[in-house]
Amino acid sequence: MSHTETVTGKIPAEHKMILQEHQVNISKLIREAVEKEVQRLKEQEQRKALNAASRLLQKIPDQTIIDSIRETRDRR
Repeated sequence: MSHTETVTGKIPAEHKMILQEHQVNISKLIREAVEKEVQRLKEQEQRKALNAASRLLQKIPDQTIIDSIRETRDRR
């Protein structure tokens, strides 16, 4: 990580107490949860982009793709 930001949030006092009793590193827990959510969001964006690309590619006739491949091979 090159740059970090400080964020604040509120949790029930009971939860904090339980985490402290079990010596859980709360900062690490939060960082890992945020990282996991960021990764999930990135994957969701990638799936959307792939679905959009797939819909576009399905509109291209098979023969057009075949002709394009042949043309590329012939140029070699």
